[in-house]
Amino acid sequence: MKKLFLTLSAAVALTFAANAQTEKGKTILGGTVSYDYSNVKDVDGNEQSFSIIPSVGVFVNDNVAVGLGIGYAWGQDDNGTIKTQVGEFSAAPFARLYKGNGNFKFFGQVSVPMGWGTTKEDGDKLGTSARYGVEVAPGFAFFPTEKIGIELSVRGLYYQNATWTPEGGDGVTSNSFGLDASSFAPRLGLQFYF
Repeated sequence: MKKLFLTLSAAVALTFAANAQTEKGKTILGGTVSYDYSNVKDVDGNEQSFSIIPSVGVFVNDNVAVGLGIGYAWGQDDNGTIKTQVGEFSAAPFARLYKGNGNFKFFGQVSVPMGWGTTKEDGDKLGTSARYGVEVAPGFAFFPTEKIGIELSVRGLYYQNATWTPEGGDGVTSNSFGLDASSFAPRLGLQFYF
C-alpha cells in the first residue's frame, strides 16, 4: 500500500510540475548552434559555416508564449583560389501555443525569420542580402524535469522572400514556398523553463 501511495504521489507531482512549466509569467530559453565543415579529398579548398541563434520567450498566458531569437550566421567557400564569405545577422520573432497535460505537450509555433547579410570575395564586398519569411512549425515537447523540455518538430509550412543586391547593381529577388513535414529530418531541441 505504501509503494502504491508513493508511486501515485510522484505521478501527481510530475503532472503538476509539467503543467507549471507553461504557466503565465514563466520564461523559456533555447536556441540553435551549428558548425559544418567539408572538403573533398585531392581537391583544393573547403566549405565551412557557423551559426548561433539564442532565443527567449515569455508565457503571456497559460500555454501561450511569445519571444524572439537573434543571431549571426557565417559561411565560407574556399576553392583554393578564391575565398567567398557570407555573414548574416538574423532575427526571428515567434509565438507558440501548447496543448496537452502532463509530461507530453503538443505545440504549434509561428515565426517570422528575417536576415540581413553581406557577401565578400577575397575581402572585397560583392553585395548585400535581405530575407523575410513566415513559418508554421508543429511539434511536441517532453518534460523530463520541471525546468527542461525536449522537443521534436518539423519545419512545416513556410514562405520566404529573399533579395541579393550586387554592389552598384539592381537586386535579384526570389520567393520560395513549401511544406516540409519530413519525418526523416525532424528538428530536435532542448528548451529551459524558468
